Amino acid sequence: MKVLVTGAGALLGQGIIRSLMASSLDVEIIAADPSPLSAGLYWTPHRHLLPMARDGRYIEALSAVLERERPDAVFVGTDVELVLLAEHRPELEARFGTKLIVSSPEVVAIADDKYLTWEFLTKHGFDAPRSCLPGDEAALIKEVGFPLVVKPRVGARSVGVSVVKNEAELRRAVDGVPGVVIQECVGTEHDEYTAGVLCFDGACRASIVMRRDLRDGNTYRAYVEAFPELNAQMRRIAEALGPYGPANFQFRVGADGRAKIFEINGRFSGTTPLRMHAGFNEVEMVLRHVLRGEPVVQPQVEPMMILRYFTETVVRAGEAMQP
Repeated sequence: MKVLVTGAGALLGQGIIRSLMASSLDVEIIAADPSPLSAGLYWTPHRHLLPMARDGRYIEALSAVLERERPDAVFVGTDVELVLLAEHRPELEARFGTKLIVSSPEVVAIADDKYLTWEFLTKHGFDAPRSCLPGDEAALIKEVGFPLVVKPRVGARSVGVSVVKNEAELRRAVDGVPGVVIQECVGTEHDEYTAGVLCFDGACRASIVMRRDLRDGNTYRAYVEAFPELNAQMRRIAEALGPYGPANFQFRVGADGRAKIFEINGRFSGTTPLRMHAGFNEVEMVLRHVLRGEPVVQPQVEPMMILRYFTETVVRAGEAMQP
């Protein structure tokens, strides 16, 4: 089978490619990215340059790649492409006979905006850090006190996130800063978890939970265990959300043992290749289901600790793509 992966320069896109390379399927991988300096482009001889998603030529350029390559499936390797591709998914699938693995615009919108995430979770009776928009913080302070977390409604990797300990710090964090949400600070850095789920036809078919340590907003150590109660919580939330294929939940566990989700990603996550090592190759499971009609079966994950590190991709003289 032939699979196109966008975002070959992103941690997410590279994780998808690595999961494909490690799968038992015979896959021809096509990598795409806006930058010729993206390492993931050079992991396969089949590669293309695309404009940035915000460029008005993006869909036209992607269509040209789909016309030329005719991949069986397309995986989206960056957040910035999700909104656009969710909107154009029916058209692109019909036109090029491919399976575009992206959720509905509604799911992508909920996952993209942390305040909409909070509204979705509370509406469905799930636990989430108490949240508000600037102007409504008095009630939040009265209810939970300090510290509070101020973060962009749309953002990733902890960019722009600050923990404020009093009203003066809160004012500095929100005054003149557009598009932020204020949230209850739950647990500690030692209570941080990430979960991956796979859903089709409204049912969560598989899930995995890992405790994690963060560095610069990314998981750099992960601890895999069975976590049966947390997996059960994630499955219920996933079925309420209804993604097409993968979704990622990031949460902290409070003193009562319940997960309070502070971020949803309506896609695979940067920890996708880490889960693969534990026996949960979600990329392969999705391909087997959408292209071969095989059922998604919950794997037996292997307890382990996964330590992340840098490595290198060597591009020799004359091999680099040109802008």
